[in-house]
Amino acid sequence: MTTFNLPDLGEGLAEAEIVRWHVKVGDRVTVDQPMLAVETAKAVVEVPAPYSGTVCALHGKPGDVIATGAALIEFTTDEAESFQHGSRTDSGTVVGTMPTLDDERVESALAGNAAACRVTTHESGARLRAAPAARAVAKRLGIDLARVQGTGRGGLITVDDVVSATAPATSVAAFRGALATQRGIGVIPARVSSIAKLAASGRGPATSAVEPEKLRGLRRSMAQSMSLARDSVTSCTLFDDADLHGWGTDEDVTIRLLRAIAAGCKAEAGLNAWLDGTAHSRLLLARVDVGIAVDTPEGLIAPVVRDVGGRTGVQLRQEINRLKRAARERSLGTDDLRDFTFMLSNFGMIAGRYATPVVVPPAVAILGAGRLTHDVVAVMGRIEAHLRLPLSLTFDHRCVTGGEAARFMAALLADLERED
Repeated sequence: MTTFNLPDLGEGLAEAEIVRWHVKVGDRVTVDQPMLAVETAKAVVEVPAPYSGTVCALHGKPGDVIATGAALIEFTTDEAESFQHGSRTDSGTVVGTMPTLDDERVESALAGNAAACRVTTHESGARLRAAPAARAVAKRLGIDLARVQGTGRGGLITVDDVVSATAPATSVAAFRGALATQRGIGVIPARVSSIAKLAASGRGPATSAVEPEKLRGLRRSMAQSMSLARDSVTSCTLFDDADLHGWGTDEDVTIRLLRAIAAGCKAEAGLNAWLDGTAHSRLLLARVDVGIAVDTPEGLIAPVVRDVGGRTGVQLRQEINRLKRAARERSLGTDDLRDFTFMLSNFGMIAGRYATPVVVPPAVAILGAGRLTHDVVAVMGRIEAHLRLPLSLTFDHRCVTGGEAARFMAALLADLERED
């Protein structure tokens, strides 16, 4: 019997959520036949069969979150195939075998940016392997990882191992829960459970369900991204209004916003950048790739429009339509979601004038566009009604100054208020 583990799908993620199975126990599969769909970094990926054989067992059901390298499916293969692959246990690749990775990778920005991974070298020359979450906790608590014994797969140092090195065994679970709650990941506080019990007894507030709903898919990814932003970014928001009185009747607001963002980034390159807060370094980027927040019933997703300053309005509209359609159909590829350099939230298409949009690292800025309204303005001693667009620019004040943000906004407004 051959065990196939969840592979590293090339995104450097530590886990994936099962969306649906295409096979069941007893089915015959062939090489490269899709076995299941999993969701990683908001993209749904099909996982093919590495061998031909008969399915004997499935590990997990739709909605379950499976760690990379964990058992996923078991099946029998022909002796010839088993001899060819040289092993009865899959090492974690999609097709064939490969050496086990020396490092563990986790999601950093669920909008699509690739996460960094590191392997620490011990004084003895041995390589210490630790999950990035464990590294973050160790850094916060001032713990030397060289003194921590890893209990994870292949000696991997986990969060529990780090906490155990500083807290009594009886308090490890409680301490880890407190850390996880602070970081906004996967823990339901005791008070929430108590509220659920009150609701079930009829003495608490009316709810649509007895138990709290566990965040999954896009909402889970959104929670992780927002937690990362909360812990990593020093946010400051600048507000202003663009006077669109000179616009024609057929202007495409989103295209004009993208063009104006490119103009703002040209005036102040510091807002089109990535920041490494740990290393205190930033990378200024020449091309403007804008992640556009798209509201879907499953949650928020941000596909990326590439090179907004180098495309025509027609090309941008075609690309936006493709991305929005793919977002709602859940068919976006990972390349459509990663490495944005700036973000746009056009929430005013629904409601609202101003907001405090959240910057998702490593990017350093996001623009929010509010609801178009006709405002009364004074023009040369007389009163006129002008079409105006409320704007909210949030920037990471660790690396962007107020002056830079204001100059960006001035260039943005100048481009938006042009009559062409």
